[in-house]
Amino acid sequence: MPPEEESPAGGGEGDGDSGLVLLQALKSGSTRKPVDASPLEMMPPEEESPAGGGEGGGGRGLVLLQALKSGSTRKGCDPFAQTQRSKLQHRRARINQQINKEMRMRAGAENLFRATSNHKVKETVALELSYVNSNLQLLKEELEELNSSVDVYQNDSESISVPMIPLGLKETKELDLLVPLKDFISEHYGEESVLFEKEIKEFMELRQAMRTPSRNEAGLELLMEYYNQLYFLDSRFFPPTKSLGVFFHWYDSLTGVPSHQRALAFEKGSVLFNIGALHTQIGARQDRASLPGLNQAIDAFQKAAGAFNYLKENFSNAPSLDMSAASLNMLVRLMVAQVQECVFEKMTLLRAQHDFLTRLQLAQEAARVEDVYSLVHQTMTQAHVKDYVPFSWTTMVHVKSEHFKALSHYFAAIALCDCPAASDAELPEQEKAFIQFHVTMPEGPSLRILLQDPEERRKLGKAHLKKAIMKHEEAMRIHGLCKILRKMDILQEVLSFAHKRSLSKYSEIDHEEDFFETGDAPDIHPKTHQKPEIKSPNFSQVKVTDLFHRLGPLSVFSAKNKWYPARRVHLMRGENGFGFTLRGDSPVLIAGVIPGGCAAEAGLKEGDYIISVNGKDCKWSKHAEVVQLLKSTGEEGVEITVITLQGSEGPKAADKKSAAMSSGSGMLKSNKENSRKSLMNSKSASTLLVWSKKSKRSKKSTYGVPFTAVGDNEAMY
Repeated sequence: MPPEEESPAGGGEGDGDSGLVLLQALKSGSTRKPVDASPLEMMPPEEESPAGGGEGGGGRGLVLLQALKSGSTRKGCDPFAQTQRSKLQHRRARINQQINKEMRMRAGAENLFRATSNHKVKETVALELSYVNSNLQLLKEELEELNSSVDVYQNDSESISVPMIPLGLKETKELDLLVPLKDFISEHYGEESVLFEKEIKEFMELRQAMRTPSRNEAGLELLMEYYNQLYFLDSRFFPPTKSLGVFFHWYDSLTGVPSHQRALAFEKGSVLFNIGALHTQIGARQDRASLPGLNQAIDAFQKAAGAFNYLKENFSNAPSLDMSAASLNMLVRLMVAQVQECVFEKMTLLRAQHDFLTRLQLAQEAARVEDVYSLVHQTMTQAHVKDYVPFSWTTMVHVKSEHFKALSHYFAAIALCDCPAASDAELPEQEKAFIQFHVTMPEGPSLRILLQDPEERRKLGKAHLKKAIMKHEEAMRIHGLCKILRKMDILQEVLSFAHKRSLSKYSEIDHEEDFFETGDAPDIHPKTHQKPEIKSPNFSQVKVTDLFHRLGPLSVFSAKNKWYPARRVHLMRGENGFGFTLRGDSPVLIAGVIPGGCAAEAGLKEGDYIISVNGKDCKWSKHAEVVQLLKSTGEEGVEITVITLQGSEGPKAADKKSAAMSSGSGMLKSNKENSRKSLMNSKSASTLLVWSKKSKRSKKSTYGVPFTAVGDNEAMY
């Protein structure tokens, strides 16, 4: 098999396994080489950075990571637990590996086919390629059947509900970050990397755990915790101009096509996709026969839509088709449709009374569900999505569209036939509702006569029932075209029950003496009382602490900053103190140096950061703590260690310093802040765009807290 090629250092390429090309090859038998994918980019959204103070993670059900603050533990599911869902995920992982192997074989055969000029060898290779393409086609069909196993994710309630469509999780390979991170700590931070092995292993255990999240709130928190830790990892170890040399491998959720990139954005996007996918599984497992179950399902599908929508808006150049804009747009619409379906089911539970207006509302809710599922079906049949989405999904969406259209006409017929004719008192309200009920007004008598004449109501109700029966039969016909859906007993039972109910009602209101031809009922105007909401992920919901906080505050000690080697300076207290002014917190900044003073003679400069005093680490020390250490100095003086950020000094800095210092009092008059704005506001032109998170700084924040003005009487030390 050909070796895995590395991409250029600019930020990581796809592995040449473009999903669309694979699908085309599977259908046509083409041996054309897939096109390389561009590295995934992230557009900086408006969001909060992870807040401080959270827990650690766990290790794939076997290794538990102790939490940093609260002592709680987080872990993934036991990978050896033989639940239906875990078996499904294991099969998915196995198929993914087989697809990866077959595609490598195909790539090697294609290279040989192009390289050789021997006609006999070309024939042999072409035959081998046909076998490989056949194997890939079989694997694709097996994976499609796996993705169509929606019944595994449904709840175990005895009540009959229309199945929902959940997504399987994206699979990933194990990742060893020990050597790359240790090398970066040594080279960039100048620290003893062996002292940070514990933190690196904790991060790797957290990544291992998030590969098998449990299907509940704890699993979502685990994924969110890892996602938030990636923010810190990005800031600490991924400079804009250099690659860490690590590849992140992920498999497409639906096709199993492998992709890899150096860009951390690919890792973030894949985890975010799994957050959305896990929400779909949680939504599908709820007992929708109860009101609490319906509310939880609505919330889960709305959050799934929010995760996929966030991914679509903030990521570009996705290497796998499941994260492309077209696929994510389809998934968002699918989740919104499933929310709308739950809203209809909720209304059938809440509106138990059988009055005329309630049944009209049910009919309009059903029409709204049909409307959104029709939109999903149109999206699924578009060119860039049609060959990618499982046929069973497209069929189920089409079936639901027809099914809910039939239900809308059924409830309209029930409202007209089972409810008594409107009285004079009820007539104005019923007229108002009925005017907005149909897309076009039905032919025949006036609205007043229609609502008050039982026979006219029966005629229009019969027309609605006729249309309902036709749509039920169409839904059953489409359902029968899909082999996978035919095996789904629940869906078959729901469709059959609804069809028989409409037939029974039709035979009940059909009279032998009816000689009029039943007209065509107009379509029902879709309307909902609860519009679906796309809920974006709340990243601050799960509090985490930067695992690598010992490296120092991110305002200074980040991958984007560079500094000169640390300098040790010995200071003796003079008549006027040390001769410098301190400002800020974590780390404390030397904001001014008096010319000719002790600090100036020792080589301290404006803009230096104090990182230790007499051997005590002061990277995270507050202003008052550093001042106290300096004041406790005896006659022997004090030894401080400082660093200077590269690019923070120069002629302009010297001019500012001389202008700010007064020769009479030597007091610093300018009120400069820590030089963190350049860090937070800078945007890289690199292909990997970091997420610039607008943080709400708190006492636990990893960023330095902006200092306030210091009075003249306490500025000098």
